[in-house]
Amino acid sequence: MKKGIHPENYRPVVFKDMSNGDMFLTKSTCKSTETVEFEGETYPVVKVEISSSSHPFYTGKNKLVDTAGRVDRFMNRYSKLKK
Repeated sequence: MKKGIHPENYRPVVFKDMSNGDMFLTKSTCKSTETVEFEGETYPVVKVEISSSSHPFYTGKNKLVDTAGRVDRFMNRYSKLKK
């Protein structure tokens, strides 16, 4: 890897998914004032609301949320134009 292409604060950081508690370690320049112990070491932690471990697209639990039948009304209204 080339020397001098990364910023000075490029370091290992733990990202914590707040929806399910999963954590993963990667390198980042994100600023953080909190730390967490991960695999026996202490790292800065960045809290995220959703990650690939909890996102419905990646977990296969993708579902369509329909409130008040809006999708059905749309399909009924515009299915005639499709034919």
